[in-house]
Amino acid sequence: MEQEKLGPPQCAKIFTWISNIWLRLMGWKVEGNVPHIPKMVLIFAHHTSTWDFFIILPSAFSIGLKPNYLGKKQLFSGLLGWYFSAMGGIPVDRQSKTNTVDQIVTEIKKRDQVLIGIAPEGTRKHINHWKTGFYHIAYQAGVPITFGYLDYARKYAGFYQGFIPSGDMEADFQLIQNFFGKVTAKFPERMGEIAIKPGADVIEKS
Repeated sequence: MEQEKLGPPQCAKIFTWISNIWLRLMGWKVEGNVPHIPKMVLIFAHHTSTWDFFIILPSAFSIGLKPNYLGKKQLFSGLLGWYFSAMGGIPVDRQSKTNTVDQIVTEIKKRDQVLIGIAPEGTRKHINHWKTGFYHIAYQAGVPITFGYLDYARKYAGFYQGFIPSGDMEADFQLIQNFFGKVTAKFPERMGEIAIKPGADVIEKS
C-alpha cells in the first residue's frame, strides 16, 4: 500500500479546540488553506500590532497547523529548552560563522516536516522595504512560500498557497505585493512597503 504523503506539522487537537473558541469570542473567522505538503515557508503580513500574533497563531491552530518559529540558540538549553522545542521552536545561533539563512536552510532539509513562520516586516513600525531572508530561505531550500494574513477590515484571518520562488526576486515580489496589497492591517499607516531594499542581494535567474 502506498505510504500516505506527509503534510505540514499538525498541532495537538486541544490547541485546535481552544483556538476556535478564542477566535469566536474575538469575532474572527478563518478562510483559505495551505497546500498539503510537508515543508514550506509561511510569511505573515502585515505586522503592525502586538495583537497580530494573538490572532494569527490561534488561526493556524484552528485549522490544525503547527507553525515553527525561530529563536536564539540560548533559549533551547536548560529546563525550558524542551518547551521551546515542543512548541515548534528552531534554534538559531546568531554568533555562528554560518549565516542565519544557511542555518535555517540546513534545518529545513534535514526535517521531514517543517512550516517556518516569518514576518518579513520584522517590526510593527513603518519601514521602507521588507527583509528578504524569507525569500532566500525558501529558494535555497527548494520549498514554496505560502501566505498568512489578517484582514482587520473584514475580521478574517487567512492562509493562501502562494508560489514556488522562481529566482526572479523582483517578479516574485510583485506577486506578493499584488496579494498583500489587498489586506488591511490593524494600523495601515504602519504597514511596511512590500519592496526590496536598494542594493540588496537579489537572486538572478540562471
